[in-house]
Amino acid sequence: MISLEIAIESPWPPAIDWADLAVVATEAASTVAPELANARLSASLLFADDAEVHALNRQWRAKDKPTNVLSFPMLERVELLALSPDGPPELLGDIAMALETCTREAEEKGISLEHHATHLIVHGLLHLAGFDHEISPQHAEAMEALEIKALASMGIANPYSD
Repeated sequence: MISLEIAIESPWPPAIDWADLAVVATEAASTVAPELANARLSASLLFADDAEVHALNRQWRAKDKPTNVLSFPMLERVELLALSPDGPPELLGDIAMALETCTREAEEKGISLEHHATHLIVHGLLHLAGFDHEISPQHAEAMEALEIKALASMGIANPYSD
């Protein structure tokens, strides 16, 4: 399975084991996108605040606002799919999540922060694997279907249903 480098910054609530949650979400994402199961892969996951994600979003995406999750893939999808299980480590990419935005969205959806963060980790990993919901409605539906399936495997409800 992909190895994770996890950094959890204040003010993420310490009552939840965010590192364990990330590992479980990664395992679930690997079941729907088996290319993520390659043991050569690593990714970083940053649990940050809105200010830090805002700065990253402004610097790397020219969007001057915070967002719930950012993904920075290091491999093209075709490279990932061609990656053999043998060889040196490969960095799949980086993910950053913003606490205040995630908390607000979870409250608006009436779900726990834990479930919403799990969804966003799966979402971010699928982006690192080369899936992109912004290409077309068909790509969005395909990515959402993978997310729904991964979340269902953890007992988490479909985040796209009302």
